[in-house]
Amino acid sequence: MAEEKKNPNAGGGQQDLNQLLQIRREKLAQLVEEGKNPFEITKYDVTHHTSDIKEHYEALEGKEVSVAGRLMSKRVMGKASFCHIQDLKGMIQCYVARDEVGEDAYKDFKKYDIGDIVGVKGFVFTTKTGEKSIHAKSLTLLSKSLQILPEKYHGLTNTDLRYRQRYVDLIMNPEVKDTFIKRSQIIKEIRNFLDGRGFMEVETPMLVANAGGAAARPFETHYNALDEDVKLRISLELYLKRLIVGGLERVYEIGRVFRNEGVDTRHNPEFTLMELYQAYTDYEGMMELTESMFRYVAEKVCGSAVITYNGTEIDMSKPFERITMIDAIKKYAGVDFNQVETLEEARALAKEHHIEFEERHKKGDIINLFFEEYCEDKMIQPTFVMDHPLDVSPLTKKKPENPELVERFELFIYGREMANAYSELNDPIDQRARFAAQEEAFAAGDEEANHTDEDFLNALEIGMPPTGGIGYGIDRLVMLLTDSPAIRDVLLFPTMKSLPNDK
Repeated sequence: MAEEKKNPNAGGGQQDLNQLLQIRREKLAQLVEEGKNPFEITKYDVTHHTSDIKEHYEALEGKEVSVAGRLMSKRVMGKASFCHIQDLKGMIQCYVARDEVGEDAYKDFKKYDIGDIVGVKGFVFTTKTGEKSIHAKSLTLLSKSLQILPEKYHGLTNTDLRYRQRYVDLIMNPEVKDTFIKRSQIIKEIRNFLDGRGFMEVETPMLVANAGGAAARPFETHYNALDEDVKLRISLELYLKRLIVGGLERVYEIGRVFRNEGVDTRHNPEFTLMELYQAYTDYEGMMELTESMFRYVAEKVCGSAVITYNGTEIDMSKPFERITMIDAIKKYAGVDFNQVETLEEARALAKEHHIEFEERHKKGDIINLFFEEYCEDKMIQPTFVMDHPLDVSPLTKKKPENPELVERFELFIYGREMANAYSELNDPIDQRARFAAQEEAFAAGDEEANHTDEDFLNALEIGMPPTGGIGYGIDRLVMLLTDSPAIRDVLLFPTMKSLPNDK
């Protein structure tokens, strides 16, 4: 088989590749002419996956099974041949003998191409070399592959092509499939955990008039039917809080949000966020819930709360560390903002430590900039960083003993923010003043500032109970639990710049 011996992408030449593609189309045309069009087959009864046969071999030996999957290798040896079929759960060898399947079927089998989708029915046995296999009694071509898979020994290694053609990546790289199977398990176990605590899963709008709840630039579009400009949501927060007002005491949503920002190893403009809100608790309650949930999900999905990420052991079995933002800055930058009283002093310290800031930035913004510069990358083990400045927390309750700070925390693991939580601000008068400050920041050049949401303020005036709320970046959690270096590795179809022929 030509496609088994050479990699057309590695130097076989465009002419050779075109010839191989043409041969596949000619084979399909011949099948159609003979009344064997594989695309007319609508179903195939599968009794087992490949891994099931291997795991339960003793019970299945000698019994008839049927599997279906992609033909990944083929070795023709006169009157008998071997091939490998790959399905969702793995790969298994099949022994195909002319005298068993029939001369015509065997002749057809020899024309199968790598990548074809095939159904195999036969009995389970072990070859002389000790490989658990299927002795084929019949074969069915279920779909003809008209393209050529990457060369089998080297797989699909071009990173850009892997992301663009994830369907090929999943075929050629089993560990990629494992990552996305684990992603599904992670989300399933999050739901199990929250359902066990009485939370209700809900859905809220993606197209909104006011994209609030986070500091980010939204994507904008136009709704033709209403002749209105709308935005894609950047957060789930404000609608979920409306539900708390309505009496749904524990709610959560797992959904896509959209932020018009750059792309790097930790950011994709379209990503999965989970937010939850619980009435009658605060950010301390959110810390307990978060720590318990991370530990639960790691144990369920990874088998242990102690995992390895990028060669570093991360221990989620122990109580998570807690430190205030100001104490963290004092520890890692040697600056004590408890002793800084004025904006002028904060600016002087920023200049002294080469921290760039803008004229619109307040003291709290500068504190946050210090933390980002000196502290974030030090938070390797799970750490709750608490008590943020009021200036960077427009939706959060103030600390009664220090109104310049708020009851907020961020969870950091391996130097990355994994969650952001508040004791939610439920004072409509204070919230209106915070929105006004955000409008001023926007006018001063902060394109990520929140805008006043009158309907949300009306909901607060109806009355929202004391509430704890939190947002989790699901993609970052999946990165952590699958030891994946980049967010694109855990998104089935990450955002990519279009190629000319894609437009």
